[in-house]
Amino acid sequence: MSKSAKGSLKKPGENVKAKSGLNKSILNQGWGIFKDLLKYKLEWNGGKYLKVPPQYISQKCSKCNHISKDNRKVQKKFQCLECGHEENADFNAAKNILMAGHAIIACGENALAISMKQEPPCKAC
Repeated sequence: MSKSAKGSLKKPGENVKAKSGLNKSILNQGWGIFKDLLKYKLEWNGGKYLKVPPQYISQKCSKCNHISKDNRKVQKKFQCLECGHEENADFNAAKNILMAGHAIIACGENALAISMKQEPPCKAC
């Protein structure tokens, strides 16, 4: 999100000064404070704050659970190599986050880190 816009000698960037200011303001934000306030407000209103591991969320198919770097060759488009499912990459990742959250609620904090040598703790996992 805060990548430089300078470009190269052959292809210089556009709006470098504006992008530089945006980068500085993004990096100055208190993301830890934001997380704490979000958690507080969720609990105040009866919600629950869950931390979902981010590994492979954007590379996993929300239909068949196939994971591959090649599923997301373009930033905006997700296309599963296994089942052919196509969708906006952000929508696909949001569905994966939702499913991971449901697995944590149903099976506990370690629901997503289950050893393959063991039986799953419940059928929802």
